[in-house]
Amino acid sequence: MGDNPIKGFVVDPAEIRTIGHDLQRPECILAEPDGSLWSADARGGVVHIFPDGRQEIIAQTEQTDFASATDDAARFTQGTLPNGLAFARNGDILVSNFGTDRLELMKRTGESEVLYDTIDGRAIGKVNFVLRDSRDRVWLTVSTTIPNWMEAISPDLKDGFVAMADEKGLRIVADGFAFTNEIRFDAKEEWLYVVETTGKRITRLRAHEDGSLTDRETFGPSDHNAFIDGIAFDAFGNLWGTHVMTDRIFAITPEGDLQIILDDDHGSAAGKELLKAFGEDRVTPDLQMACGGSIAPWMASVTFGGPDLKNVYIGSLRGTTIPYFRSPVAGLPMVHWNEGQ
Repeated sequence: MGDNPIKGFVVDPAEIRTIGHDLQRPECILAEPDGSLWSADARGGVVHIFPDGRQEIIAQTEQTDFASATDDAARFTQGTLPNGLAFARNGDILVSNFGTDRLELMKRTGESEVLYDTIDGRAIGKVNFVLRDSRDRVWLTVSTTIPNWMEAISPDLKDGFVAMADEKGLRIVADGFAFTNEIRFDAKEEWLYVVETTGKRITRLRAHEDGSLTDRETFGPSDHNAFIDGIAFDAFGNLWGTHVMTDRIFAITPEGDLQIILDDDHGSAAGKELLKAFGEDRVTPDLQMACGGSIAPWMASVTFGGPDLKNVYIGSLRGTTIPYFRSPVAGLPMVHWNEGQ
């Protein structure tokens, strides 16, 4: 494969630019070949950012009470909270709604419908992320079944799961995860990589034709000493990701080595206190809210985009804009990239 293009690569903060303004909780970002970006927005929908920088919010037919929440913690636990996004083959947007606990389908004009809100006859839980594969199967992560997700930040809770929807419907294919978050397939869709946020690790499972998952193992460090949120592959096979609250961007090489690409935490006292409290199972919203850098507060995701897939866009939970920088290697195209949208 040759030398790894990210070996020794570190982002110079002075080289970071931004796009978008007045966004609310731009947690997940989708990029299209024409330069368009689509950002989840806590006002209840997505913001379409055009290649020329214009933007418009496309609100779902159900509105949010985000703006009326009375304190910071409430703004992250109440109302409709579009979280993970994926494009359906026809260009509609699959929305994993962390507030309404549903997988929703939203047209680009805003009309929305509920695809799934129950599984095995019970409420589905905190639907965090959605991913479509090359066979049009839809994969979901549910972080926890506890209604207020901030109460699930505990070292003792492992009630997250991965579900998959195909022509047979929606079913759980793996469970027992510590706050399941983003998932990605490798280039050949042989392995599904699963972020366990409160497990502070990434797990991978071998994917089979019938959607079953086996051979569960840890990929990379068994303990990042940080909460992981979003992940994305580059074309070389490095798995990039974010450490949320202790804001960093990292990459794990195909050999499993961890490299820090961008550090906006710098060993902060707030970050250290949060992790200490987590180890003692006494995390509070105040401890969480005290954390976060200045570039993209509470870094939540990385998205490769731009015509050469070398722009890296940083999603965040508390930012109002989308920072981005140039990567020395292109991202792995997502399934929608070459579908003629």
